[in-house]
Amino acid sequence: MTATSRLRALALAPILLLAAVAAQAQQHSDADTQADIQRHRAMAAAHEAAAKCLESGKGHDTCEKELQAACKGLAIGKFCGMKHQH
Repeated sequence: MTATSRLRALALAPILLLAAVAAQAQQHSDADTQADIQRHRAMAAAHEAAAKCLESGKGHDTCEKELQAACKGLAIGKFCGMKHQH
């Protein structure tokens, strides 16, 4: 092995290590996956309820407060994991 190939191997080693750690971190257990599925379904239901709220004419502020209450503990931020233009 030449000095250049050793240097390349040394330079590449940390990148490969990080890739392996990232791949390991991405793996979820079946229980984690099922919990994620349930959270997504709950968030989807909360967003559907917000759409129906707006359709009923209650107003944006009222419907947003209802959405925030329905999503408490489900998603990060006050927009239940989603934010769009207004």
